[in-house]
Amino acid sequence: MTKVNLRSINKELIPDQSLIERFPFPFKGNSYRYSNNAAPLQSGNLLDITPEYFEEIELKRHLLETAKERTYQSFPHSIEAQWEILEMIMHEMVSVHPNYFSLSKNENSWTFRNHLLGEEQSFTFGDVSTLPYEPLDFIGRHVQEDLVYLGQRDGDLYLDAGQLAFPANWSLAFDLGMEFLAIHSPVPKAFTGSGLAEKVRGFILRMEAGKPWTRFNWTITVEPILDTAPETFDEWGPKKEKVTAENTGQLVYLRVEDQRLFRLPRSNGILFGIHTHFISLEELCENHQWMNQFYNVLTDLPDDLAEYKGFISFKDRIIKYLEKKIENSSSI
Repeated sequence: MTKVNLRSINKELIPDQSLIERFPFPFKGNSYRYSNNAAPLQSGNLLDITPEYFEEIELKRHLLETAKERTYQSFPHSIEAQWEILEMIMHEMVSVHPNYFSLSKNENSWTFRNHLLGEEQSFTFGDVSTLPYEPLDFIGRHVQEDLVYLGQRDGDLYLDAGQLAFPANWSLAFDLGMEFLAIHSPVPKAFTGSGLAEKVRGFILRMEAGKPWTRFNWTITVEPILDTAPETFDEWGPKKEKVTAENTGQLVYLRVEDQRLFRLPRSNGILFGIHTHFISLEELCENHQWMNQFYNVLTDLPDDLAEYKGFISFKDRIIKYLEKKIENSSSI
């Protein structure tokens, strides 16, 4: 595969769009509790290519090269499903974004081209030795989404493979091979102790091929740091101590994961795609409806949820900041 310097790419290839217009605001009302908030994915597509594409692909590839043990993990028995995932994503790329990607086939001899990056890779479909990486790892280096494969067997779901460069404080290396409920055991009892976790698992087990779903997951971070793995907590965790009443708007970000789930018809497993978006509180408050909703959500949010999501130590400063912004907007 041809290598290029991503910093030299013409980034105007992807049309810009205002963040307020494209940000996936996760709240429908003025309160938040754990629920099965999945909805049918209307577009049917996994990928969302945003102006951050080049920056995020560069960071993802850097992490995969420098921290492979925590950013890519798989079991040998996942390879067949990985080929199915590669095929599915490549077909979406060329059908939805033909200006960005192309694919030519001669039986099992395929050539994939990423026109955004100026890269080309020829390979034999089904032969891992013809790719520089495993299929899931290869195609994941061309998309902004993290990709997790859940194998379904014996009436349960198991984390069999994943490329996770941008985790929200969970570890792929630790969770590999775990079943669904064990993976979610750190979540507060409102999810794990109420029977909701079992209901969500049952929902995923019943998913049908051709009927994908989407849901939003959210948290609050200090600075727009994509890689918040437990293994690097010493790098991003202490930043929480920097939040003050004066810098909250610039330093604190709402982090939203657009999580999309697909049933794979051949392997019968689940592909879990995660696209992470950030917006600073200052930018969020430009939308007064969002500002008011977010304030109401936080003032109503139980402390155990705020603690699990990692912002309990500066929750009061966020609320005070939003109060002040709301007061100022009301006086205009």
